[in-house]
Amino acid sequence: MFISVLDLFKIGIGPSSSHTMGPMVAAKDFRDRIQAFVVSHPMPSFLQVRCTLRGSLAFTGKGHATDRAVTLGMHQHTPQGLAKLNVNELFQKLWQQNTIQISESTLIHFNPPEDIIFDRGEPLPEHPNGMIFQLLDETGKTLLTETYFSIGGGFITTLPEIGQIVAPIKMEAISSCDFPFDSANQMMKMSADSGLSVAAMKRSNELGRINETQLNAGLDAVWNAMRTCLENGLIAEGRLPGGLNIKRRAHSLYQQLQDNPHKANLNDWLCAYAMAVNEENAAGHMVVTAPTNGAAGVIPAVIYYAVKHENATLEQVRDFLLVAGAIGGLIKHNSSISGAEVGCQGEVGSASAMAAAGLCAIKGGSSEQIENAAEIALEHHLGMTCDPVGSLVQVPCIERNGFGAIKAYTAASLAIRGDGQHFMSLDNCIAAMKQTGLEMSVKYKETSLGGLAVSITEC
Repeated sequence: MFISVLDLFKIGIGPSSSHTMGPMVAAKDFRDRIQAFVVSHPMPSFLQVRCTLRGSLAFTGKGHATDRAVTLGMHQHTPQGLAKLNVNELFQKLWQQNTIQISESTLIHFNPPEDIIFDRGEPLPEHPNGMIFQLLDETGKTLLTETYFSIGGGFITTLPEIGQIVAPIKMEAISSCDFPFDSANQMMKMSADSGLSVAAMKRSNELGRINETQLNAGLDAVWNAMRTCLENGLIAEGRLPGGLNIKRRAHSLYQQLQDNPHKANLNDWLCAYAMAVNEENAAGHMVVTAPTNGAAGVIPAVIYYAVKHENATLEQVRDFLLVAGAIGGLIKHNSSISGAEVGCQGEVGSASAMAAAGLCAIKGGSSEQIENAAEIALEHHLGMTCDPVGSLVQVPCIERNGFGAIKAYTAASLAIRGDGQHFMSLDNCIAAMKQTGLEMSVKYKETSLGGLAVSITEC
């Protein structure tokens, strides 16, 4: 099993990897398909694009800016390309347009308020995050169509491809990796047999595809984006968009800690750092999926604490990301990182397990201790629902990242003081998360139909 650390950690924009970044990528892909289609087929004088959102995308797409994402993607924008732009200003301009220029001679009607449809009927059977794109003529006849699924972490797949997807990634041949572990037990055995650390094995797998200079540059770019996002969040003030009128708190908390560092503890710092990231995500600014946007604050917070308070080096940051990527790949392969599939246990739970493993590794933990750290962190997120209030990635998401970071640090500390031997394996814990997600009501899987999302008393 192989999924690149540079695919798992994507630089993009908020507020959601599955509901913002994925739909944007899908929309751009469909636009590209239209461009190829019109040059090889006779076209009528009138063409129109329609996008129908299904399942979780329909229920929480408004709060997660899915319509904004589709609009931006149809105008050829990508999440990474927007990371340093004023997205709100750009979107307002595009939202007013009702056409897309495909070529010099081809203009397509696309009026986002009318042509992006939130269909709250039954979700598509293949996945809860479905999108159907259509190119129509003046009679409403479909000339070209594609169905996409946003499968978590900014990844997408099409209807023909989804049958080849395994929970939910495309599999590559085992021969493509030096260390093709697809379970934690295999990871530990390969480490013991080779004498290599988890970070070294993951690095070796990555170097089968890109050279070391490219890999290090990619890891450094991920860390720099994480750090920039976090530090931007520490200085930003005001209220978050969306209608809940939520006040940013990371700046005030950080100021208190700086003014009275002798009264600050580990939990205070981790919460300030994690909340800073997720407030930036909620504002729609640059963020790194880690492994999702809703859980984007956990890993940066733990790394930032290690760098600022424990003098972690750049090489250790790279190893942290490699180990976190290895654990995230196992979870994505054997379960899911999508809140729409398994609830928030798959988002913040996965991020906490990844962070715990990375921290344990740079503190000198063995492969067994790294596995133990990931298991402890994931175990104590099992059953966590995804029930965002107002369909926004704000309550309880922002605070939840702080607690995920705290659990990650605690898990790493427990594991590093043990010998790596423990009762519940990470593989079993991942399997439990998957089964819990399958049995979890759809109300608690990013639809805002239950839990906190419907527990507000309006005054």
